[in-house]
Amino acid sequence: MTAAVLTTAEAARKRAPRRVLPGFRLTLGYTLFYLALIVLIPLSALIFKTFTLTLEQFWAAVSSPRVVASYQLTFGASLIAALVNVVFGLLVAWVLVRYPFPGKKVVDALVDLPFALPTAVAGISLTALLAGNGWVGQYLEPLGIKLAFNPNGIVIALIFIGLPFVVRTVQPVLEDAERELEEAATCLGATRWQTFTRVIFPSIAPALLTGFAMAFARAIGEYGSVIFIAGNMPMISEITPLIIIGKLEQYDYAGATAVAVVLLVISFVLLLVINALQSWQRKRTGAQS
Repeated sequence: MTAAVLTTAEAARKRAPRRVLPGFRLTLGYTLFYLALIVLIPLSALIFKTFTLTLEQFWAAVSSPRVVASYQLTFGASLIAALVNVVFGLLVAWVLVRYPFPGKKVVDALVDLPFALPTAVAGISLTALLAGNGWVGQYLEPLGIKLAFNPNGIVIALIFIGLPFVVRTVQPVLEDAERELEEAATCLGATRWQTFTRVIFPSIAPALLTGFAMAFARAIGEYGSVIFIAGNMPMISEITPLIIIGKLEQYDYAGATAVAVVLLVISFVLLLVINALQSWQRKRTGAQS
């Protein structure tokens, strides 16, 4: 009996598919170790550094009028840029997926340009384009439209660096979408707008939220492309990462980490909210289907 059981167990092991990676426990251990080494330990060091400040010193560092103004500008510009990218990123992804046209592969490659382009190069390029003596700015400033060295330039720079996140998260979802559902909706008399809002949009909404979250998080921490076009005027066009850099240059490491912790906490809470919305949207879509 025992021999038969052993033979059956050996046969089952032979029939089991061989995995390239080792077992779950070992891979989970490597995963947790890697995340701790790359993410958790640096963030913990950031938080522990603020413990060198008293509560009054911490509050003074993170709530000064100049720092609060930088919070408002950073999060406000990041939110506007992410919302703009949701709209136009969806449009770009839709065109790339649904329509064939000459130079499509070139346009598709250009979407990834902000990923590969150094942020400083992007900032210099936008400044050369939009400044008062730039190619475009020289025609706009006489009309009273200033797009450089003010918050407008910050929003434009953040739109530039955040667009690929939305396009690349929505594009594969659109490619996998079932065209038969759209055709069925059309046959049942639905208009194009009804087909989009009731058939297409619910399936791509989680991807749009993901793209929004990634573009928003990327914009909050952006530095290189912004400092060239922002003007960096205190209380007007000074972003929070520049505040942190300024404190580091003054050897105020504790103050810099205090401001960074505020950015970290707010960003983490916003990402949790967006992830909760994604989960709710997926459950709602699954219940409707």
